[in-house]
Amino acid sequence: MEDRNYVLFDDDCRHHLLPITFTRPVSELRVGILTLREKWQRSLNAQLSYLTEDYLSLKYPRVVRELNWLINGSVLPNPRLVAQVAALKCGEALLDGSLLIAACVPAEQVSYPLNLSRLAEQCSLIAPVSSPRTVRKLTDVITLNEEALRDDYKMITYRRRSATIYESNKVLNRNDVFIEEGARVEFAFLNASQGPIYIGKDAEIMEGAMIRGPVAFGAGSVVKMGAKIYGPTSIGPRCVVGGEVNSSVMIGYSNKAHDGFLGHAIIGEWCNLGADSNNSNLKNDYGEVKLWNYATQSFERTGLQFFGLVMGDHSKCGINTMFNTGTVVGVFVNVFGAAFPRNFIPSFSWGGASGFTEYKIEKALEVARRVMARRQVELSAADEAILRHIAGLQVK
Repeated sequence: MEDRNYVLFDDDCRHHLLPITFTRPVSELRVGILTLREKWQRSLNAQLSYLTEDYLSLKYPRVVRELNWLINGSVLPNPRLVAQVAALKCGEALLDGSLLIAACVPAEQVSYPLNLSRLAEQCSLIAPVSSPRTVRKLTDVITLNEEALRDDYKMITYRRRSATIYESNKVLNRNDVFIEEGARVEFAFLNASQGPIYIGKDAEIMEGAMIRGPVAFGAGSVVKMGAKIYGPTSIGPRCVVGGEVNSSVMIGYSNKAHDGFLGHAIIGEWCNLGADSNNSNLKNDYGEVKLWNYATQSFERTGLQFFGLVMGDHSKCGINTMFNTGTVVGVFVNVFGAAFPRNFIPSFSWGGASGFTEYKIEKALEVARRVMARRQVELSAADEAILRHIAGLQVK
């Protein structure tokens, strides 16, 4: 495919995906094994840039050329859709109802936020072959994860051979277990009868771990001894996981290293869940879970019976923390103490069930530098500027 300028754009769904999208464009969400951006990158065999909030552009820059193929960052690619996007000519757009999927436009029409009504007026509109899967709200990350994980597994492992699966492991349906080179897996239970198991480069599955697919572990992640991991679960790169995990997504660089339950949860980067921390993913009355929505500033019905915890980047909780069903925790929150904290905790908060105070930005950044240094990662100037911006947004 000739050199083209593909740009992943954010639209108003970004506000419904907060707090996870406070620190990243929508296309950097992990759904399945890969992020949305990584899926498009592999599908198009091209590098992509971002059209997102100005403060995020410090880390996620946009590239604008004379001609640009804009792609909605909330859309999951499939082969037929990718072919339609690649076939777009200047002045053409893919529109699914009111959702702009993609457009091919000159430089003067590329700005953030996109003027979607103007684009619709000025472009020749084409309907997609079929309605795509999209991540428009937080619950979509959980409900779409299994299908996305299976699709990613097929794409990543196509015509490739797994590294050796040692005989010390107990394996069911070996053909759906794929281990990348450098991964260490010994004396583990790997059950792929219900879905594939993907173990990334240099990951480690310690002895006694019990894994039931579909499950994926990113490069460099560690599963502790005796852990119980149920699918569909996606663990991003450089995470440490222990205890019991069910139907959850950890974007990367986060720890749930000890006993305790994590279920139907979305965990950002650089988070840490203290030993024996638990979240509820089912109400006592088995009713529908409500979830805080930043866009509407209210709790909204999810339509789901199971939904647990959302935790933004750099948030932490102390040992024995208990989260109620459908709790949303912002960016840079430090939760500790007995009893259940409230179901929505704003960013840059410090405290627990008895109340919260402001988590001062300078202290928060000091902790971030210390935490990231343990993984040989530096808090960049762009990261710091993004976090300072988010701190300035908070209304206490």
